[in-house]
Amino acid sequence: MARPDPTAAAASAIAPEALHPSLWLASQLAQSNERCVDTGYPVLSAQLPGGGWPIGSLVELLLPQPGVGEVRLLQPALAALQRPIAMLQPPHAPQALALAALGIPPTQLIWIRNTGKSSDALWAAEQILRSGCCGAVLLWQQHVRSEALRRLHLAAQSGETLFCLLRPLAAAQDASPATLRLSVKPAAGGIDIGFVKRRGPQRDAPLFLPLTPSLLQRHAPLDRPAPAPAPARSLLPALVG
Repeated sequence: MARPDPTAAAASAIAPEALHPSLWLASQLAQSNERCVDTGYPVLSAQLPGGGWPIGSLVELLLPQPGVGEVRLLQPALAALQRPIAMLQPPHAPQALALAALGIPPTQLIWIRNTGKSSDALWAAEQILRSGCCGAVLLWQQHVRSEALRRLHLAAQSGETLFCLLRPLAAAQDASPATLRLSVKPAAGGIDIGFVKRRGPQRDAPLFLPLTPSLLQRHAPLDRPAPAPAPARSLLPALVG
């Protein structure tokens, strides 16, 4: 009977992350060395590699339609950054009262309006990410080609910005270089979060997060809009000049 090889046994006992930080077992969440921002929801943070929203990478939020709670989902992280926040092509004009109720000063917001050309928004997002001038970039897009996704992901990796791409739920079927992809669906009293892609084990059951709107948020559309938007291709000089 052959004796067990102690060298092989020792090698099998070595944790994957000890060999390289990008390695992990399929049954465990990756222990990322990348900086993360706390989600503000302990139950959600516990399901994410690194314990929060990854900084310096592409994060996708997949929505059945805009306005299902995606901004409130990101609110704790955005408020904690205390840096400029760029919103590119949001489906509705940001409201100053709603932002203030969320703890985000309207003066902290850079709103880039829809010019009708997705290429302009993608260009602006890439320039902002590479410049590192904002703490967070939120980009709403209906259709993004794979090569554009790769460019955005590479641009995000060049800095330390929280970058979230908000896309239709149907895009979950498409391949993406994003390190984290979550579906966000409305539910009674909150939202259901599905884990489309994460560095860790597959989770089939959605995670329910309660999101109770405040009185200010419910009446936000009656408030004056946030500061006027900036055209996409006129943004960069103002940010870095």
